Amino acid sequence: MSKFADLHLHTNYSDSSLSPEEVVNQAKAAGIECIAITDHDTVEAVPLAVEAGKKCGVEIIPGIELSSEINGREVHILGYMFDYQNPKVLDLFNMMQNERMERMKKMVGKLKELGINNIEFEEVCALTKTNAVGRAHLARLLLQKKWVSYIGEAFDKYLSEGKPVYFPKYKMTPYEAIDLVRKANGVAVLAHPAVTRVDELIPSFAEAGLKGIEIFYPMVSKTGMDYYNGLAKKYNLIATGGSDTHGVIKPDIYIGLIKLPYENVEQLKAAVGR
Repeated sequence: MSKFADLHLHTNYSDSSLSPEEVVNQAKAAGIECIAITDHDTVEAVPLAVEAGKKCGVEIIPGIELSSEINGREVHILGYMFDYQNPKVLDLFNMMQNERMERMKKMVGKLKELGINNIEFEEVCALTKTNAVGRAHLARLLLQKKWVSYIGEAFDKYLSEGKPVYFPKYKMTPYEAIDLVRKANGVAVLAHPAVTRVDELIPSFAEAGLKGIEIFYPMVSKTGMDYYNGLAKKYNLIATGGSDTHGVIKPDIYIGLIKLPYENVEQLKAAVGR
């Protein structure tokens, strides 16, 4: 009998509305036997998901999603099966979360300058279990307080790069993100390349230690998947995939939308000698 995985899931310890336990239970209900928790800049949900997984028979892969930037473009690097209790790694994640907090204070302040004065910094922080606050949290409040009519409008009007409330957050280069994952004894994977579109950099990422590409992703056509699968084979990269579920933040994206064959998980494990 085939086993399936979803290697790109978020919890309310970053910018999803779902608790770690809800993510695990929804995976079980969807027939997913293995999942990776890939919150932004935090691993605090991983132990909770592991405990929930033990109760219902879902394997949990430790993961993270790191933001990076190169040539003015944002690139996300997924890290898997690394030592998520490494003190040096945790110190870096804490620093990145503190940067997120400072950025959010600026964004809330800018909203007040624009006349949107009924959103407070503390309200934004209350939407996540950690300090990994982000634009998705602010978008939820803008919707809740009727400044926009849907989440996407919050980004289109205020929060996307180039819009009046946008401030950049701490970013490393993709090469630094790959190196961080490698030094923590993990496997680095390029997230949603069909969205990011940095295909010309994939060879240099591979040379830097990238081990995989997220090929199977919502709304990517079969043609797109075939194209990136070809690049994966060309550069000896592992094909991965995930739904990138965020709960109510992305209501059309749900656990079970992407079912990655478990053989691909085994390839990732082999890449770190497990």
